[in-house]
Amino acid sequence: MSDSYEEGPTPTERLYAIVEQGLCIGCGLCQSVAGKDCVRVTKTSNGYLTPLVEGELDHETVDRIYAVCPGTRVEGLPERLVEPDTHRDNVWGPWRRMARAWAGDPGVRFEGSTGGVLTALGNYLLKSNRVEFILHVKTSASEPSFGDRTLSFTEVEVIEAAGSRYGPAAPLIDIDEVLGRDQPFAFIGKPCDISALRNYAKQDERVDKLVKYWLTLVCGGYGTPQGTIEFFKRMGFNPDDVTGLRYRGRGCPGPTRVETADKVEEFHYIDYWGEDETTWTLPFRCKICPDAIGEAADIAAADTWIGGSPTREGSEDDPGTNAIIARTATGEELVAAAAADGALEIEYDIVPDIVSTYQPHQVNKKYAAWARHQGLADAGRIVPQIERLRIEELSRELVESTIEYQREGTRKRVEIGKASEPTPAIWKPSSTC
Repeated sequence: MSDSYEEGPTPTERLYAIVEQGLCIGCGLCQSVAGKDCVRVTKTSNGYLTPLVEGELDHETVDRIYAVCPGTRVEGLPERLVEPDTHRDNVWGPWRRMARAWAGDPGVRFEGSTGGVLTALGNYLLKSNRVEFILHVKTSASEPSFGDRTLSFTEVEVIEAAGSRYGPAAPLIDIDEVLGRDQPFAFIGKPCDISALRNYAKQDERVDKLVKYWLTLVCGGYGTPQGTIEFFKRMGFNPDDVTGLRYRGRGCPGPTRVETADKVEEFHYIDYWGEDETTWTLPFRCKICPDAIGEAADIAAADTWIGGSPTREGSEDDPGTNAIIARTATGEELVAAAAADGALEIEYDIVPDIVSTYQPHQVNKKYAAWARHQGLADAGRIVPQIERLRIEELSRELVESTIEYQREGTRKRVEIGKASEPTPAIWKPSSTC
């Protein structure tokens, strides 16, 4: 054991610090690194998916986890993938093409969360034999608000998994076994999941060999388990009776559909999230995210609501349109090929300023990230290691009072317990989290 660890926290305490300090997103990668007999990612006492230590964990393994965990390390696109003629935007990062688009198949467009672009690209990759399967998330078979890691080998399976999942999901929980198939595949995940797998590529050379396409969404964050429970109660449901939950899709944004054994009801997307981002219930990690825009992916797909949120009026008739950000030559070629084949319909090309009108909250979060991380440092917390995301550079464009407001706000969140989670313990069924 290294001398630096002899007087400090135990390996288990070090791993649990990521959870306790609100940095765990439940991606599952720590289970793959440590092995499922040592660390098991499961639903724990706070209602999230977090790691439980069940075997002999050593500091060397925890070091490896810290090196890949998206709660402790977040990096932008590997520089080797940024071609010399790639555009670079301080907020939106490297990009080769931006466009408004939707799925060429009307059925896919309807089922998808916005314009069905990620579903359409998944289908196209299988249809064109570019990959053997898609690694992504579908509705959980056991937890209605959660997502389950799934492998889709057919277009039907891809479509069955369409529609956003705003609950906990662990797409990388068994990535070692997925890589062990030794088959080329595409990964569709949240930006933090993409970042985690990019980190893992430094430890396992199979990642860059087998993951041929990296696809993500521009992410506003996911819903807290407690927030979802409160939504069920607000809509008149006993959370324990809910057997199915579809957050959106079947239109743009499409209805939030809740099912129990004896009834099905549909609500507006705004009923779940609220009228604007001030009402969003998000995990703390989402509030300090330095890369919700998917900078480490080949392609990111975003909503295109001016101002960042839909309205109640007229949204029922919106067929859905995505903003596509192709960051790499691979992503740019895929968009062009899918459009030529009819898998995508490109409306017209756009530029970063247009994307900012669709995603103003992402612009604000990117500017605030560095100050929020300084607030973590002030509070003595783990500060994520950041590379190639320009957050300190962006912060210099802010007035000092704004920086101090964001910094002090984060420090106060830590002080009053809003940035903390309990030590992982076995989940005990309850509707109160």
